Amino acid sequence: MTLFACKNGEVKEEKEEKSIDLKDTRANTDIKTFRGEFIYVADGAVLKGRGFIHGVTIDDKMHELAEKVAPIKKDEFDMVPVVVKGELVANPLFAETGEGWRLNISIKEIVEVSDTPSPADVKIEEKKTK
Repeated sequence: MTLFACKNGEVKEEKEEKSIDLKDTRANTDIKTFRGEFIYVADGAVLKGRGFIHGVTIDDKMHELAEKVAPIKKDEFDMVPVVVKGELVANPLFAETGEGWRLNISIKEIVEVSDTPSPADVKIEEKKTK
């Protein structure tokens, strides 16, 4: 016994067009991971990593990070190791006055915050006089 089969129907293909917002895809590629020591004092925030020091844009995400590191710091000048995702942006203060860092990190996501502050690079001890 031999069987044969043929399909005599039309196949219709529907093409779906998708529009891609190039601005959104470009912005996602500008976001990088930064690992460094974070400090925030009254008028500025800084992230210092291996081979870089950048100001941090003072916004809601920066304040969120500052709140997370506050209980870890032993004094106001302690730096706390962090990992953040963000993008480098021009520092408007530097453009206007020449002060500060040329580039700021605009934090988009807080990835990790250490549970201990960084050891101080320089330790100043008070000497007792005899």
